[in-house]
Amino acid sequence: MPYTIELNSPSPEFNLLGTDDKYYKLSEFKEKYLVIFFTCNHCPYVIGSDENTREIADKYKEKDVKFIAINSNSPNTYPEDSFENMVIRMEKYKFPWVYLYDASQQVALSYGALKTPHFFLFNSGRKLVYCGRAIDNPKHPEKSTCFDLDNALKELTSGKKITTPLTNPIGCNIKWDGKDAKWMPPEACDLVI
Repeated sequence: MPYTIELNSPSPEFNLLGTDDKYYKLSEFKEKYLVIFFTCNHCPYVIGSDENTREIADKYKEKDVKFIAINSNSPNTYPEDSFENMVIRMEKYKFPWVYLYDASQQVALSYGALKTPHFFLFNSGRKLVYCGRAIDNPKHPEKSTCFDLDNALKELTSGKKITTPLTNPIGCNIKWDGKDAKWMPPEACDLVI
């Protein structure tokens, strides 16, 4: 059984605190399509591709696509990924998404998040239709040649079948509490996409 949820799986529910001090449940989002992505404050792949992600979020906002960012990294493993630093980061960059804190790391486990960033795209029935990377060079987006998330969103919002529904996420491993920075759940090591 793969570690990451499989295509056509329903989006796992959550109830997480956002940087605006409000709690958000998955079921409260009424937009037609959702992009849920696991991210953090420090990862160079996240920092490198933040503006690319912003561009995609802005591009598809009018097509009723909502971006939801989740930080599941343990501040005990990587202090820069604390909730307090999430708040500072959102105040500084004013990203066009809610930024939620998965303090227990249970949401990352329920989705099978492997990296930061790791993108999950859900259709109007809240079924997974794309999973993986946004671009093929998140550290240096100007060198990217594959724009997988944008392509998937273009096809989904046009009523077409997604040509490439699975790609490997590129980024830093999720920083699990009590584990060193390179640890991943054993099942994740067997993942083949």
